[in-house]
Amino acid sequence: MRFPIAAALLAATALPAHAQVAKPAAITADGVPAIPVTLAEQVRPYLEARSASAVAWNPVDRSLLISTRFANVAQLHSVRQPLADRRQITFEADRIGGARYSKTGDVLVVSKDVGGGEFFQLYTLKDGRLTLITDGKSRNQFGAFSKDGKLVGYSSTRRNGTDSDLYVVDPRNPKTDRLVAQVKGGGWGIADFAPDGKRAVVAQYLSVQKSVLYYLDLASGKMTPITDPAADVAYGDAHFAPDGTLWVLSDEGSDVQRLGTLDPKTRKFTAVTPAAKWDVDEFAIAEDGGFIAYVVNEDGVGRLKLLDPKNGQSRDVTGLPVGVAGGLEIAPWGAIGLSVSSATVPGDAYSVDPATLAVTRWTESETGGLDPAINVAAELVQVKSFDGQMVSGFLYRPDPKKFRGKRPLLIDIHGGPEGQTRPSFRGAANYYLNELGIALFYPNVRGSTGYGKRFVSLDNGPFKREDSLKDIGAYLTALKKDRGIDAAKIGVQGGSYGGYMCYASAIRYGAELRGALCTVAISNFVTFLENTQSYRRDLRRVEYGDERDAQQKAKLIEISPITRVKELKIPLLVVTGANDPRVPKSEADQMVAAVRANGGAAWHLVAADEGHGYAKKENRDYSTLVGLTFWQNNLLSGKTK
Repeated sequence: MRFPIAAALLAATALPAHAQVAKPAAITADGVPAIPVTLAEQVRPYLEARSASAVAWNPVDRSLLISTRFANVAQLHSVRQPLADRRQITFEADRIGGARYSKTGDVLVVSKDVGGGEFFQLYTLKDGRLTLITDGKSRNQFGAFSKDGKLVGYSSTRRNGTDSDLYVVDPRNPKTDRLVAQVKGGGWGIADFAPDGKRAVVAQYLSVQKSVLYYLDLASGKMTPITDPAADVAYGDAHFAPDGTLWVLSDEGSDVQRLGTLDPKTRKFTAVTPAAKWDVDEFAIAEDGGFIAYVVNEDGVGRLKLLDPKNGQSRDVTGLPVGVAGGLEIAPWGAIGLSVSSATVPGDAYSVDPATLAVTRWTESETGGLDPAINVAAELVQVKSFDGQMVSGFLYRPDPKKFRGKRPLLIDIHGGPEGQTRPSFRGAANYYLNELGIALFYPNVRGSTGYGKRFVSLDNGPFKREDSLKDIGAYLTALKKDRGIDAAKIGVQGGSYGGYMCYASAIRYGAELRGALCTVAISNFVTFLENTQSYRRDLRRVEYGDERDAQQKAKLIEISPITRVKELKIPLLVVTGANDPRVPKSEADQMVAAVRANGGAAWHLVAADEGHGYAKKENRDYSTLVGLTFWQNNLLSGKTK
């Protein structure tokens, strides 16, 4: 049987032999070659995967509020029952950063910035429209709703652009906005309100290793420390139980974060979860105080547990996919909402019944028509570094039945540095594994979180900074000996602090690498510290060093990639967001200019409507295609370009 009309239509819409992918209007692609449409068509299913995360329970209709993307950026959707339709309720040009319902559900407060600038504003949402609560200019961060749902506590830099002062407001009437306490520094936030509504617990974040908790009197603005300001102790979170007991996460008396209670009068922390090897990442308390849900980070895998605060006994929730779990939200009726991501789960919302521990999946996000079950699970790799310190990472190997022999490898370094790569869904990176046969390795160098406060401190300051770079050398040595890895075809990539590591690895280990793809990357620690937004500058000085100190400044300059740029001989792709408040675009501009001045090859991608990483789908897709082209040219071909 013949179909002449269909054949004619196909002929009319056939792509030209050398059709190119259209560049998004907001992107400048400097030195980047044309991207063939044929590549985009091959990759398309991997680009169409989406994820969903649990955001909040609606106390009125018991629906679950989730965040997912159907258009260009993630928006809020309501799901009335498990695996029901996702009904979109926000329709903004930029992604929604978070949302919370009041106790009665009469108001929904959401957070949003513009163009990735991270100057978040708070709004109420009703009938698809946002009503501004905050000033529309400064950086505002949601803290908590009061227990009766009448007030929202938040921090704001509106006074001077640097210090995160503490405010309360009735979100139903923005005119009630009130400054409660002026503070110094950018790390302040309201963690929770006391049941009596007269006080709040406030956290002052000083570094990943140190924070201080205070009681804030909402009437007078007086703050009283309830932990020792001189102690090097970190508090991960703090919440009141209905009976007024203050539960916190703390590493006091331990190398890891534990869940326990804090007596504000004596400042005594009493751990309830046992001494262990792994951090408790987060916790949430049931509205009636009957149980506490918490997540333990076991070598990157999230394990959900339920604690009975009366007897101190915990139960393990075993029905969730093995991967990364978090974002706990407990409904007034007790259901525990959370998000889970794994090699085969793209990121979806689940609930757990606290009585039976039964697990229910609420969303099943699309994966571009691809079967996620074919995705390979991560292999934990442990390596002894230069000084005997054990460091680890996750290795994903292509299917050996499909791709025989030794495989090329990409090393992908996380940011932070107080961060951790965990065995979550790899998204478009699965194209490298499943279609190109490229292995992927995600290291957790010293300074990463998830392995205790001693480990996270091993890279602090300019004089220890390059120890983490030496960890990359140890990984390279071990991976090049792996029988499944082609030692002659290894590349490096990373973002933010991982972008610095990307530059630095390209310089120190360039002879062993075929290229470097560095995203929102620090190139000069001094100019970075001088130009990062003022509200975060002191917090970053604690980690990297203080450029105002002559000795530290000299060392910061010495270890900056821009100082040794003449040694960078391999091809470079730099990806930048023009609105980045953390690592300014100038960090990329000076590095690209220096590489080119030395005769090196550097592609540069800049998005005018993005910040610290790309959030908009059209920009992410184009960036992914440029990255694939870069690695096809430099990792898979015989020569670097």
